[in-house]
Amino acid sequence: MAGTWDVSRYEASHGYVWSLGAPLIGMLDPKPGERVLDVGCGAGQLSGEIARLGAEVTGVDSSPEMIAQARINFPGLKFVLSDAAAFTSEAPFDAVFSNAALHWMKPPEGAARAMARALKPGGRLVAEMGGAGNVASIVEGLKASLGEEYFAQRNPWFYPTIGEYATLLEQAGLEVVNASLFPRPTRLEGEGGLRDWLEMFCRAFLEGMDKAAKRELMEAMEGRLREKLYREGAWHIDYRRLRIVARKPG
Repeated sequence: MAGTWDVSRYEASHGYVWSLGAPLIGMLDPKPGERVLDVGCGAGQLSGEIARLGAEVTGVDSSPEMIAQARINFPGLKFVLSDAAAFTSEAPFDAVFSNAALHWMKPPEGAARAMARALKPGGRLVAEMGGAGNVASIVEGLKASLGEEYFAQRNPWFYPTIGEYATLLEQAGLEVVNASLFPRPTRLEGEGGLRDWLEMFCRAFLEGMDKAAKRELMEAMEGRLREKLYREGAWHIDYRRLRIVARKPG
């Protein structure tokens, strides 16, 4: 994950990031004593769940703020501050896990190679990320409000199709055994939910704006998106998730 993160806002208002990713742990099926690498671990909530099942977990994240909070949240676990593409380990891992992080890692080839490199032969990868069409309404709203060129210059996200990401993993030496792309509309609490989401996850677009410009953008986004994303007293973000399982031959 690139950039600076407001960890207090993340933990207070965006717990769905890890709570909705929890079913992935069932797919991972970590066994006691297995070595598991959590790529893009954030503040460590899912690392902690994996460790609770008996695995030896290493969390890696490029955000100093997230890693500092993870070490506070789970002082008994190992967390490494590193870009995923640059991460190396002397001992290989039985499994690599990643939730809601890989779509922040650009260019994506580096992270794919690093995950493959980290696995022992026969090891497995279980990951979920934003997939093709993720937050499409927000993307279109940002393009309309900021201009396509400004959006392209600052866009921090990579939302691939199944074929695109499976190809990356295969080129890195992994065998994809299962993949799905599915909608997961996500409710945000309160009238200010969209603004809070934009403040949290769109910092790349907001950086350098003064308060008036930010307010104008927020009002423009609410106006553009209210009919499509606001219902029953809350905003519903149009998430689409790519979930993928792969293994390293051997």
